Amino acid sequence: MLNLERLRTLDAVARHGSVSGAADGLHVTTSAVSQQLSKLEREIGQQLLAKNGRGVRLTDAGLLLAEHAARILSQVELAQSDIEAQRGQVVGEVRIAAFPTAARGLFPGALRALRTAHPELRVRTSEMEPEQGIREVLRGDADLAIVLDWSNKRAPVPGGLQRVHLLDDAADVALPVDHPLAGRAEVDLEDFGDEDWVSWPEGEFCHDWLIFTLRSQGIEPRIAHCAGEHHTQLVLIAAGLGICLTPRLGRGRAPDGVAFVPVRQKVRRHIYATWRTDAARRPSIRAAVEALREAGASLSS
Repeated sequence: MLNLERLRTLDAVARHGSVSGAADGLHVTTSAVSQQLSKLEREIGQQLLAKNGRGVRLTDAGLLLAEHAARILSQVELAQSDIEAQRGQVVGEVRIAAFPTAARGLFPGALRALRTAHPELRVRTSEMEPEQGIREVLRGDADLAIVLDWSNKRAPVPGGLQRVHLLDDAADVALPVDHPLAGRAEVDLEDFGDEDWVSWPEGEFCHDWLIFTLRSQGIEPRIAHCAGEHHTQLVLIAAGLGICLTPRLGRGRAPDGVAFVPVRQKVRRHIYATWRTDAARRPSIRAAVEALREAGASLSS
């Protein structure tokens, strides 16, 4: 009979594309992955991996078995969900990924509530950008991911996932305090056509959104600096090196020398929790989603 953990290892190699990627995803060593695959090869009497340059690739037999492994593991996930749902107890482990400002803004309240209400539930969290969080959920390396899109640029939900809205997060323009518009009650984005901008790194969804939004207002943006951390963006603003759009969730105290002015067009991020459809009945997933919703509601009130 095929060993489930060895099938899980083969599935991880297929999903991650390498032995080292599978090892990272499974939180084991590359040697452990290789040993599991060698045992699986002996079990079925066929070669599953072949050398491919400096890496490896799945053989035809490996690809075929990996397809079966994915379906078997999905069925196991459904069985686990059904058993947990029948038992109705919030126990075990739930792994949650969130982008940094969501982690700062939502995790303290949500995780404290989960610990109080469900002391037998273990919660593991990690910070990562939304695109990576979705990949982790699709791979089965995370149970929940907190993701986002913007009011004028929506992100599609990949097949096999479902999501729930947690909160809307407004964004303000962050300016140096001596900027001529720093004292305004509201501003329009068109007011900043000749400014240097501080943005998220190129290739990230929020960077693409900023370019799209400014161009839709007739502004060809001058991106002077890129930084992934909001606090880094703000210290650049404090130094007089540009302006940026800064969401409120998880923002914390601003450095001295920074002023925030609301945007008249009501620029907003929509924050969601997303999870695999085949895990939807797990009480641990439902409890974590509810705690995140309550944390989001408390911030919106």
